[in-house]
Amino acid sequence: MNVKNIKSNNTEKLHHKRNDGIPFDANLFKEININRSAVERRAATLGGRRSVKKQWQAAWLLKALSCIDLTTLAGDDTKSNVQRLCAKAKSPVRQDLLKAMEMEDANISVGAVCVYHNLIVDAVDALGDNKIPIAAVSTGFPAGNIPLEEKLKQIELSVAAGATEIDIVVSRNLVIQSDWKGLYDEVSACRKACGEAHMKTILATGEIPTYTKVAKASWVSMMAGSDFIKTSTGKENVNATIPVSLVMIRTIREYHELTGYKVGFKPAGGISKAKQAINWLVLIKEELGNEWLSPELFRFGASSLLGDIERQLEHFVTGRYSAAFRHPMA
Repeated sequence: MNVKNIKSNNTEKLHHKRNDGIPFDANLFKEININRSAVERRAATLGGRRSVKKQWQAAWLLKALSCIDLTTLAGDDTKSNVQRLCAKAKSPVRQDLLKAMEMEDANISVGAVCVYHNLIVDAVDALGDNKIPIAAVSTGFPAGNIPLEEKLKQIELSVAAGATEIDIVVSRNLVIQSDWKGLYDEVSACRKACGEAHMKTILATGEIPTYTKVAKASWVSMMAGSDFIKTSTGKENVNATIPVSLVMIRTIREYHELTGYKVGFKPAGGISKAKQAINWLVLIKEELGNEWLSPELFRFGASSLLGDIERQLEHFVTGRYSAAFRHPMA
């Protein structure tokens, strides 16, 4: 049952220079024109070309688990919800399963916990001395339709409360109207307000009409200093999809080739099954390489994915599937 020596090592830590951004230059992206049919054809092949089984599947699932931003963004969230979320974040897999896989000493935890601003303090208290990052959604999440001054104040308050990562949401009207300089200025101001906290920029791609605009918005967000670009808030009618992820991932690759900066990627919304998680990991490996298979450069925004991963790991250990309710997210 030992999965320690499989290449998808969950204890590996990567370090890279933070993306400082570059001056705005529309010439870098103005000629982009995404071929929708080609993107969707490439994406459609992903699920059928790779079959990961047995201990290799278990290793990939442990990798996926380490990249989860364990999230609760419900209107009825309370302090007790956050306490349970953080307890699960610190110990995401039952110890008997880890022992059976000889991974009990691997110190496996999720990538971060993600909460609303008013619950940051509760997350700080619940995590204590644990180093799991605390991410807060900010800037008028999920619609983003508030003045920039209020967005910046929200960021500053979240950082002051203890958030080490800030998930901002862009003003979609700037993208739809192709106001790329306006978008650059907004994201740059948010990055400055974040200070040392890492910034994930949410494009809300389900509300962006074309892949070409998604690609250009990705470029502008990275130019403005985003540490991650993120597909969705999880509140749109359409959230993370493989095709839109492919578009964004390739802009990350091109930006890295131009600048040397490594920008992270975060699909969010609708990712609830272990098989989906493996598909995204395979996409990252094929398009960006092993360096991006780390919570420093790849995250899932998810609330129920962890439960299904733990269920699949129990099947690996015992050969039997248990009821989903035996593996609650938190």
